[in-house]
Amino acid sequence: MFEHEYQLSYFKENGFMRKQCPKCGGHFWTRDEERETCGDAPCDEYTFIGDPTFSKEYDLASMREAFLSFFEANDHTRIDRYPVIARWRDDIYLTIASIADFQPFVTSGIVPPPANPLCVSQPCIRLDDLDSVGRSGRHLTNFEMMAHHTFNNKDHEIYWKDQTVEYCDRLLSELGANRDVTYKEEPWSGGGNAGPCLEVITGGLELATLVFMNLRESDDGDIKIKEKNYAEMDNYIVDTGYGLERFVWASRGSPTIYDAIFPDIVDKITEYAGIEHSLQDPEYAEVLAQNARLSGLFDLDRSSDLEKLRTTVAKEIKIDVERLKSIIEPVEKVYAIVDHSRCLAFMLGDGIIPSNAKAGYLARLVIRRMLRLMDALKLDVSITELVEMQMETIHDPAYMHRIDTVREILDLEDKKYRQVISKGRGLLERSVKKFKDTETIPTSQLIEWYDTHGIPPEVTKEVADAAGLEIEFPDNFYSMVASTHSVVAPAETVEMPYMERAKHIPLTKRLFYDEPVQTTFEAVVLDVFGNCIILDQTLFYPEGGGQPADHGVITTTDLVIQVVDVQSVNGVIMHEVSGLEENPAYQIKKGDLVNGTIDSERRFAHTQHHTATHIVNHCAKIVLGDHIWQTGAQKSETKARLDITHFKR
Repeated sequence: MFEHEYQLSYFKENGFMRKQCPKCGGHFWTRDEERETCGDAPCDEYTFIGDPTFSKEYDLASMREAFLSFFEANDHTRIDRYPVIARWRDDIYLTIASIADFQPFVTSGIVPPPANPLCVSQPCIRLDDLDSVGRSGRHLTNFEMMAHHTFNNKDHEIYWKDQTVEYCDRLLSELGANRDVTYKEEPWSGGGNAGPCLEVITGGLELATLVFMNLRESDDGDIKIKEKNYAEMDNYIVDTGYGLERFVWASRGSPTIYDAIFPDIVDKITEYAGIEHSLQDPEYAEVLAQNARLSGLFDLDRSSDLEKLRTTVAKEIKIDVERLKSIIEPVEKVYAIVDHSRCLAFMLGDGIIPSNAKAGYLARLVIRRMLRLMDALKLDVSITELVEMQMETIHDPAYMHRIDTVREILDLEDKKYRQVISKGRGLLERSVKKFKDTETIPTSQLIEWYDTHGIPPEVTKEVADAAGLEIEFPDNFYSMVASTHSVVAPAETVEMPYMERAKHIPLTKRLFYDEPVQTTFEAVVLDVFGNCIILDQTLFYPEGGGQPADHGVITTTDLVIQVVDVQSVNGVIMHEVSGLEENPAYQIKKGDLVNGTIDSERRFAHTQHHTATHIVNHCAKIVLGDHIWQTGAQKSETKARLDITHFKR
C-alpha cells in the first residue's frame, strides 16, 4: 500500500535502495547493499546493547535539548508540552502521541496551529502493554514523544516528505549515528486520520516514525486501512514521533531502557529491595542484555511466549531456567515500579484524580499495580516517596507546587487499597464456592471482581489456590483491563433527519465566535429540507458542551419563522424551524437572502450560567487546590450544574 508515496527524491539522491524483507515481507529503504532484513524486531535482534548507536552518551534532558535545538535551528518554533490528560478530546482520556495535541481541531483545519512548523517534546501515556513493562527491557507506560509537525494545505505547503526524511537523516548524523539506518514502509492510522509512514530503525531498535498524514476517516472513503475507510483531506500534515527514551537508550547501549533513563532510581529501589544490581558484573549484565535482545522476538502478553523467552535466554547464557527466573524476576518488578512511579508523577502532576471512572480509573489501575509489585518485593518505602522522587527529576515547578496534594492523594489511595485487599479476601472466600463444580474461575470473572471490587487477580489466585481451584489468569490481565477503559465509549448516535444530505453541504461559518454579543445577521440559504434550513453563516449557537441551542427567528421580507433547535452535523449547522414543512405558504428556497435574530434573553441567561460555572470552578480551585478541574457542566435558562474533580468528601 502507498508504494508510490515512498518514491522520494531524497532516497534516490542519497544512495538508498528499496528492498523487501524476507522475514516479514515489508519493504524498506537502506544504503547497505548487503542488508537483507528490515532491521526491526522480530526480524533482527538488538545490536546496540554494548555497542551504542551514537557517538556520545545522553541523558533525558540533554537528548531532549539536542532534538529541540536542532529543529529550532531549522526554523521550527518550540512549543510547551500539553498535559498527559487529554481534556480537549472526547474520544480518549490520555495523551497518547504528540499529534493528539492537535486532533481534531487543528488537523481538520478548524483551528490554526500554535506555530507552523513547530517542535515539541510531549509526555505520553499508553497502557496497552502494561504487563510487558519491566519484562521486555524496553516497554514503558510513560514516554516522551519528541516531534516536529508541519500543517500544510493545498494553498500553502511548508515542507513534506523529502524534507522530513532529510531532517531525520541529518539529526541522526549529527548525533553520531552510523549510516546503517533503515526506513521501513508501514501505513499508519490513529485518531481519525491516516497516511503513509516510515519507521526509522537502527541497531534493531525503532527510534522514530515519520507519518505523512493526508487522510481522514470517512464512511465514503475508498482507501481501507485496518478495517476503516479513509478519504483524502485538504490538509496534509507532517506527524513525526521520536522516542526520547529510546534515543537515550541507544546512546548508552545499556542492558535495558530502564537502566539508561532511570539509573539512579533503579539503584535506589534495588537497594531498598535488597537486590544486587551491579551492571559492572559482566555475567549479571549479560543476563539482562540477552533478555532485552531476545524479548523483541516474542509476544510477552502470552504466557507461552514468556516461558519461551525464559528458556531461550537460559540456553543462550547457559544457566538453568529456574536460576534465570530467580535473577531476573525481582529486577523486572523493580523496573516496573520505577516506570509506574514516573507514570504516576505525570498523571497526578497534571491533575488526574484517581477514581472509578475515566482517566481516574487508569490512574488507580497503575497505583494498585505498583502497590502490588512493592508488596511482592517487601519494599520498606511508601509509594508516595517513590512518586515524589520522580516528580523531583521532572523539574516542573508546577509539580512541586502540587506535591502536598499528590502526597495526600497517594496516602489515601494506599489506605483504600489495603481496605480492598482486607475486605476482598472475605468476599472471594464466599464467592469462589460457586466454581467448585467447574473447578476453574474464568478470566471474565477476574475482570468483574477487579472492576467491581478492585480485587487484584493475584489475590484471587491465592484464595483460589487455597480452595483447590484453577484460575484463568492471563499474563496480559492489566493490559486487557486498561484497554477497555482507555477509549471513551462512542456516544449513541442519534440519527438526525437529513444527516446524509448535510454531508454534501459546505461547512457553516460560525459568526458567534467573532461576534459573541451580536444578535442579528444576514445569510444566504444553502439548502432547505423538511423543517431544516442551512445557511452559509450563522449567529445561532448549536447545542453542545452542556449548553442548549439558541432559539430565535429567521425572517424574509414577508415571513417570520421560529427557530426551535440548532444542531451541528459534521460542521454544518442545521436550523430546525417550526411549521415550514406543514405550511405551503412558507416559501424559502436555496439562494434566498434571509435575516436571523437570536433570542437575546435566552442567550444572555446561557452566557451568565456559562460564566458562573467558570467562576465557581476557579473558586473551588482556590479553596480546594489546583487539582480541581471541570469534568462536566449543564446550563439552562434557569440553572446550571458543574462537575469537578476532587479526591475526598
